[in-house]
Amino acid sequence: MVVTAVTAHAHEPFMRQQRRRVLWPVLGIVLASVCGVAVVGIAVDETSGGATLVATMLALLPVMLLVGTFLWLDRWEPEPGWNLLFAFLWGAGVATLGALLINSAVGVTYGPMASAVVSAPVVEEALKGLFLVGMLWWNRQQLDGVVDGVVYAGLTAAGFAFVENIFYLGRAFDIDPSEGWLTFVLRGVVSPFAHPLFTVFTGIAVGLAARRRGVLPKLLFPVVGYLLAVTLHALWNGAAVWDDGGAFFSIYLMVMVPLFVGMIALALWQRHRERRTVVDFLPRFAAAGWIGWDEVPWLTTMSGRHRWRREAQASAGSKVARALRVYQTVVTELAFLSDRIARGMVGHHAPVWHAQIVHELAAARAEAFAQPNTAVPAVGGRQRGPNGGVER
Repeated sequence: MVVTAVTAHAHEPFMRQQRRRVLWPVLGIVLASVCGVAVVGIAVDETSGGATLVATMLALLPVMLLVGTFLWLDRWEPEPGWNLLFAFLWGAGVATLGALLINSAVGVTYGPMASAVVSAPVVEEALKGLFLVGMLWWNRQQLDGVVDGVVYAGLTAAGFAFVENIFYLGRAFDIDPSEGWLTFVLRGVVSPFAHPLFTVFTGIAVGLAARRRGVLPKLLFPVVGYLLAVTLHALWNGAAVWDDGGAFFSIYLMVMVPLFVGMIALALWQRHRERRTVVDFLPRFAAAGWIGWDEVPWLTTMSGRHRWRREAQASAGSKVARALRVYQTVVTELAFLSDRIARGMVGHHAPVWHAQIVHELAAARAEAFAQPNTAVPAVGGRQRGPNGGVER
């Protein structure tokens, strides 16, 4: 069996883990935060304080919806918090500042039409996509497929949209309150998903590339996804300025809404595939002795996992429930990695990555079961036996 053939390798040294999991994300977050502060400073300088405050409060509403949606999609195997925060801040700081400077220069040189229809799609999707490409090349272990690509793309775009909305809303409220409310309805109610929908094409491409071996998919797939993102972004911006915006709602109804519905369907389908992957590998993990047979039914569904944590919290406290959540997450990570190894999608990293996660699984299980009250709940008075059947 592939999943047991690589466990003899030593897990990654802790110092290297700290650099990869803590040092580089922290440095990246600091850089992105500095850029974000610079962008906010520019916004405050260009608009009145009252308009900026109102704009910020209103911009929070759609971004909370977007972030909540992508975090819900990420429930099966939650990505590291550092990475998710970095993705959001990259969009809100690095991508926004870079796009603001470049688009402004293009607008001054070639006019606002060139800035909106040409420069903005090309530059903004490139800057947002850089985070995803960086994940693909330097942190591919955290990319298990399309869902991960969609989540990181969505959070990066949500950060970008948040700061961009502050600019647009602040300027509109400075002109006239009615103009500000109209802008909020168009950007925050009618089309809050616009930026995530553009960048999700790059995210899907990066997620597909992460499940392929070789250099060519890593180069080709992101480029194709980026070009699709730029095309859709240019079409959207063009609809807002061509013919005095007469084509806006036509493009919205005939292009954006169907694509949005299609992306939701794709994300849910991929999420279902993730669950099937976990279900397929759990019996193998139990046979290898990494998890208990009686745990298998409670790890196959989100409702089962939630009930197990809820009962553990009631009997042993919140600390044990948090440890149990970590354990459940590591089980899912091992299932996803085992699936990639079985499909030959990991390459020479497979032994080290697999050994590392098996080591983490053992540590997480020991922590979760440190208290006897973490015991697996009974299923109708029965529990799974070692052969997969049920025993009293």
